[in-house]
Amino acid sequence: MKALVFQGPGKTSWQTVPEPGVKDAADAVVRVDTTTICGTDLHIIKGDVPEVAPGTVLGHEAVGEIVETGSEVRTVRPGDRVLVSCISACGRCRFCRENRYGQCRGGGGWVLGHLIDGTQAEFVRVPFADFSVHPLPNSVDSAAAVLLADILPTGYEVGVLNGRVGPGDTVVVVGAGPIGLAAIAAAQLYTPGKIIAVDLAEPRLAAARAIGADATVGADERPEELIKDLTEGLGADVVIEAVGVPEAFELCTRVVRPGGRVANVGVHGKPAALHLEELWIKDVTITTGLVDTYSTPLLLRMMAAGRLPSAQLVTHRFEIPQMEEAYDVFSRAAETGALKVVLGGPPHDVVALPA
Repeated sequence: MKALVFQGPGKTSWQTVPEPGVKDAADAVVRVDTTTICGTDLHIIKGDVPEVAPGTVLGHEAVGEIVETGSEVRTVRPGDRVLVSCISACGRCRFCRENRYGQCRGGGGWVLGHLIDGTQAEFVRVPFADFSVHPLPNSVDSAAAVLLADILPTGYEVGVLNGRVGPGDTVVVVGAGPIGLAAIAAAQLYTPGKIIAVDLAEPRLAAARAIGADATVGADERPEELIKDLTEGLGADVVIEAVGVPEAFELCTRVVRPGGRVANVGVHGKPAALHLEELWIKDVTITTGLVDTYSTPLLLRMMAAGRLPSAQLVTHRFEIPQMEEAYDVFSRAAETGALKVVLGGPPHDVVALPA
């Protein structure tokens, strides 16, 4: 089969690799019909995630069909259409029993495209299938469903819930890429007073406004001043970091109000300064986290009911063999206007946000 293989920092190749099979009794093998590229994949290619070994198939998001299952799999069977979650869960360890699947110590957590071969391929082996795939209703479009593998639960859990967004809050989202837009969409479920998006790229700020941001500002246009003006000088109640670079995190800590919350979502490959000499007195809460995906069934029901923007976040569609072209478009998002790039799946009209 063909797959996108990490060859070391700055190097990938679309090449032939052996098809996966069932290794453990809890495994399922999924034929990948639809997959996508995540900002985390770009961090891996840059060398920001050194745990990823050369030779690993990248990708941790997919929709596909079960083609084989191990003897212990009970909830799905060959022929089922499923969502492959970015997080695998053993279901037995302490953290899985607490719904903290991202911290699984039984062989799960974020393993696909990280510690084992991932989903940017024609087939993928999914460990702990009973806890790691979700059957999909036919009413949910594949391009929309694949967003539930990572960005929508990440924006919801690590951004909105960790940040404890509440009614009337001023929420600042730093970074209006796919994760930031997912956080903006999810924040609206909690009726904040206003949402302010910060980004360097005007097309992404336009997308943020289309998704529901009340105000936008360029990261190079003194966002601190606008946020101060819109909050009577206090700062934001909740600030969500959705970039993964030191400058973005440090901006978040400058614009949060006393007693406010900073929810870091971005994947950081370099140290960021934590100015405790300024923050110690402000009673600020800072959270970090890897998505657990415990909210995926809830979000799937909301998507099926039309309560979440989904395929609207998809700006580009490719066939799976066009993986390298898709990576090129996604990696140049400031030029191409790419938000979420989806590969494969049956043909559908894509409702693109303003570019």
